Formats: sequence, C-alpha cells, structure tokens
Amino acid sequence: MDKTPIPHSRRRLATILRETGDLIHIDDVVAILSIERPKAVQLLSRWTRQAWLRRVGPGTYAPAQLDSLESEQVLDDPWVLIPALYAPAYVGGWTAAEHWGLTEQIFRQTLVMTTRTVREKHQIRHGAQFVLRHIQERKLFGTEPVWRGQSKILISDIHRTIADMLDEPSNGGGIQHTVDCLDAYLKRSDRNDDVLLGYARKLGNGAIFKRLGFLVEKRSGTANLSEACQASLTTGHAKIDPALECPRLASKWHLRIPASWAPGHAHDH
Repeated sequence: MDKTPIPHSRRRLATILRETGDLIHIDDVVAILSIERPKAVQLLSRWTRQAWLRRVGPGTYAPAQLDSLESEQVLDDPWVLIPALYAPAYVGGWTAAEHWGLTEQIFRQTLVMTTRTVREKHQIRHGAQFVLRHIQERKLFGTEPVWRGQSKILISDIHRTIADMLDEPSNGGGIQHTVDCLDAYLKRSDRNDDVLLGYARKLGNGAIFKRLGFLVEKRSGTANLSEACQASLTTGHAKIDPALECPRLASKWHLRIPASWAPGHAHDH
C-alpha cells in the first residue's frame, strides 16, 4: 500500500468528497475520518493551500474543480452556498418566484432573506451574485426546504413569496414584475387566500393590504380577497412602489400610485 503523504491525503480527500457532495464542513471530516476536530481543521487548511478546496464560509469548504481553479466560480449551483454564508436565511423574492413558476423572467442575482446583519446588500461570493435583505427573526416563517444535491436550503413557499413582494416591491424586482407574479399566483390551483392574508398579518406591514387590495380589486374571482384587504386597512398613505414617483391617490386604498395609473383600474399600468 502506497504510504507517501500526498497520495494518502488525496485518498482521504476523495473519501470526504464522496460522502459530502457540494460542501464540506469541519464536522463532516471529523465524522467520516474519525479524527479529532483540530486534525480536521488542519487537513482542510492543507487541502485549501494545495488548491483542492476553497473556503466558502466559516468552517465550510467546496471542492475546486480542475477547470475552475483559475476562476472565482466554484459551484454550478450558488444556492448551496446560502446556508454556510447567510443562515438563518431563505431564498425569496424574484428567485423564489422563478422556482415556483410564477415568472419566466430570469434574474442573474439570487435574492436571500437573512436574519444576519447585512453590511453590503450586493455581494459576489465565489462567482455568484447575491442580493441580501435583512429580516427580523420573528419573520422567519412560511418557508419550505428544498434539496440541491446534498444541501438543504430553505425557500419561501409560494404564498410567502407573494407576501414578501407586496411587503417590499423591490423583492419582486419592482412593482411591474410583482404584479405579473401576483397575476400568475391568482390563476394557480394552489393559490390560498387565507394563507396569503395570514402571512400579511404576521408580517405586520399595512402597506401589503393596500397594495394587494388595489391590485386585485378589478380582477375576477378576488371579491373575498379584496374585501378582506379593505377590512384590514390601516390609516396613512403608502406608495404602490417606494421606488416610483406616485403623485396620484387611490383614496379607497390609501395608496399613492404613478400618474399613469388609473385609481380604480389596477390593470392600467
């Protein structure tokens, strides 16, 4: 049996890669090789120096593919980085909308909702572009786990995805795309008005009901949803999209809208 250090080390690394998949954690090495934690840290550090691995987060490493050693792109799927870099977190907004089939638009950036402190909202990590939104821990609800390889990632369920877009239209890539996703949601068999309204109440932002009520008022099959929004209206005015000039007032909904939007016709946009 060849006992030279490099082949032996590579055999151990190969064992790790077979067992772990996309990401390697210190505890994985401890368990798989039955070694002490300091030894596992030492091995991971050595493999990183030798360019077999790249550190992608605290105590988290990814295999450096041979054809990407000179680039910043480590993984084919950037989602697998999210638990290591941003947890507690979930994939949300426009990225979740793509996942649930609410849109055919493709976004290069992955939107992540995280309870961690966000110092830079736009980050490029290992070749992947992320947009981060800070949320309070109490708002970490309405998610589902999805598996990407051996990595478990949380994503907003379809109802929370819509609620987050109405909470802050920039989560949907702006109000126009948010409206398109809402239209798609309203036509789906898994639409659930009670769940959507429940999420809106839990988020505690009165602007959600103003935006939702205004947008669904003239759509078919939404009378109950519109009435529930009307019953939940708070005082004060909100903008349909804080990023837009909104000089007109849809008084019924306490909502300011762009000059080109008709107050009683949510489709005119």
